[in-house]
Amino acid sequence: MSRIGKKPVEIPSGVTATLEEGNVIRIKGSKGELAEKLPPEIKVNIEGNVITLTRASDQKRDRAMHGLARALVANMVTGVTKGFTKNLEVVGVGYRVQKSANKIILNVGYSHPVEVAETKDIKLDVEGTNLIKVSGISKQAVGEFAAEIRDIRPPEPYKGKGIRYQGEQVAIKVGKTGM
Repeated sequence: MSRIGKKPVEIPSGVTATLEEGNVIRIKGSKGELAEKLPPEIKVNIEGNVITLTRASDQKRDRAMHGLARALVANMVTGVTKGFTKNLEVVGVGYRVQKSANKIILNVGYSHPVEVAETKDIKLDVEGTNLIKVSGISKQAVGEFAAEIRDIRPPEPYKGKGIRYQGEQVAIKVGKTGM
């Protein structure tokens, strides 16, 4: 049995889970609603306030999908109750970020400021002049949006300037030495 897959997912109060046609699970909570189509070899059972997932066989793909499906369902429940947040730091002399209406404006060493707009799923906040908070209910969407912002100016290895995840360690290389 998959160690992750066999764990039941607790449904907190205020959250509803429904199973729809085509193995689609829909979870509604105080922060919003998420739906995910699970693999057909995974069977979902919703009883009371517990979701359990079982697999059809012990084949390698079924075992892998068992743990994946359980993790997806658990992340959906967490997302509609608490939400997810990723923090990004802007590091560099003259590098800064500011919020304007529903978008952020990044000054990160280009000849022009770069604008990034919020989507309906993702909310952007700015703390100070160098901290960006990306938040939303979908763990996948938050991580992908944060990665797209980081790709605007990834940290460079000589001075460490750029946009990085908060707490990310950038390996600094030794520069050229004079002869």
